[in-house]
Amino acid sequence: MTEKIQNGRRGFMKTSALGATAVTTIGVGFVTASEPVMASAIVTDFKGLKAGEQMIPVGSFQLPAYVSRPENSKGPVPIIIVVSEIFGVHEYIADITRRFAKLGYLAIAPEFFTRAGDPNTYGTTAEIFANIVSKTPDAQVLNDLQAALVWAGKNGGDLKRVGVTGFCWGGRITWLSATLPQVRAGVAWYGRLIGEKTEGNPRHPVDIAADLKAPVLGLYGGADTGISLESVDQMKAALAQAAPKNPAAKASQFEVYPDTPHAFHADYRATYREGPAKDGWEKCIAWFKKMGVV
Repeated sequence: MTEKIQNGRRGFMKTSALGATAVTTIGVGFVTASEPVMASAIVTDFKGLKAGEQMIPVGSFQLPAYVSRPENSKGPVPIIIVVSEIFGVHEYIADITRRFAKLGYLAIAPEFFTRAGDPNTYGTTAEIFANIVSKTPDAQVLNDLQAALVWAGKNGGDLKRVGVTGFCWGGRITWLSATLPQVRAGVAWYGRLIGEKTEGNPRHPVDIAADLKAPVLGLYGGADTGISLESVDQMKAALAQAAPKNPAAKASQFEVYPDTPHAFHADYRATYREGPAKDGWEKCIAWFKKMGVV
């Protein structure tokens, strides 16, 4: 597969190993609000992979997703759903799917924000929150996630080996997705744990500890100015309270990296911290293996 990377991720031609040359809408370039792009940005090649955009049916709606898989896999392969930050499925998230595919996974990054609009049309995170994130309710996201799993099961994925991982906004969604019966394990990267309850966000991770169906590994930064260590302690307390009756809550764990900011895994941003990012990735892969998502 060949791909041209440019600033702005919408509407140019690329050749995809999943299909013919077509106008792409996701997974290319870096979203405007996240610029400048740092030299540390990791680029995973396409050797041995099939990767590109895929439309996934959700009822009568077609949900775009970036999908990566091993080119010559034999039999059903484990599934990883990759949930983006507020910036949607741009080059960083697409690259993460390719990293999982290199390890033998069918990795799917749905564009959960597609009904609300394109995060790339806004220049600040505040505008994205106001115009995109706030208009994307949790119930819709979880329904889309389940539709992605249905598609995966029909396209070479093993529904007995399902993991979910996500970053920032996607980290919070990872915790919520662990209440779904199809999910076997989750890895939440610095996802918000507490917050105001709204119509679109009626429950937060701290509220769903007793409902977990899958254990979650939480990877957090000790110097995260948006997610306090107090909220991590609140989540740990909720898990401990649920643990006697809930094996998934009991098995869930946290790794907190001291002096580490939010978005420390985002290798294209100034917040990237190589040590915690690499250690977190190794722990992520080991967690899925330990939980049978391999």
